[in-house]
Amino acid sequence: MAGFTLGTKASARGYRLFGFDTVGSTSIEASRAAQAGDVGDVWFAALKQTEGRGRRGRKWESPHGNLAASLLVVPDCDPALTATLGFVAGVALDRALKTLLPEIALKQGIDGADGQGARIALKWPNDVLADGAKLAGILLEAQKRPDGQHAVVVGIGVNVVAAPEGLPYPAASIASLGWDVTPQGLFAALSDAWVDAIETWNNGRGVAEILELWRGSAAGLGAPVAVSRDGEIVRGIFETIDDAGRLIVRANDESRVVITAGDVHFGATASVRA
Repeated sequence: MAGFTLGTKASARGYRLFGFDTVGSTSIEASRAAQAGDVGDVWFAALKQTEGRGRRGRKWESPHGNLAASLLVVPDCDPALTATLGFVAGVALDRALKTLLPEIALKQGIDGADGQGARIALKWPNDVLADGAKLAGILLEAQKRPDGQHAVVVGIGVNVVAAPEGLPYPAASIASLGWDVTPQGLFAALSDAWVDAIETWNNGRGVAEILELWRGSAAGLGAPVAVSRDGEIVRGIFETIDDAGRLIVRANDESRVVITAGDVHFGATASVRA
């Protein structure tokens, strides 16, 4: 198990866990479980991945000592609602980190957007930031069990001891910020925080509450933003995420643009007027 254990709440709810020192990909392990007909609520956690992946097929580096965790979920809801499980994961990971790092308190927000902001913040659609640098990523992958039932693999990667270099955006690790957290301790906290978040989500009936919780920890609300989508750049102000989880940008011409997918950038680059 590589020292991984479920939190007390997750254990009491009947979640299961497979822990690894090194694995190709925790999400591949979860996908295999789905294809074998697993009923879900099973975690796969590792200290190192050799074949991790992120959005759009990008490689996700995971050296030994970071946290790679994937959860197989078989929700009882309209398949269209399963995409909002990414927000459930964001809320859970945000809570887990802030539980372990209570001293972080508040700090100047990104580019001083609102004067204050949490040092740990959620970036639409699927990242967690620490002081504006990428600390963690979340990836959802749809699966089908042999009986045709929809399943979802929720993959979570956290830079605990090291962050990748040479990226087009800043990245950070928990260790580089001077915080002492183990991947095993973070996983236990995450597994319990997931229970609270998924019970709030309630098979999609609590999406509105989850989105409100997510907005409460969102990075860059009210700040300049640039979104790259389908070869174009949308610039403006990050106004909100709507009730479907879409990013709403108030563009430079004061129109409101609804973004369903794209790469989001804050900071000086986003401030350049079109």
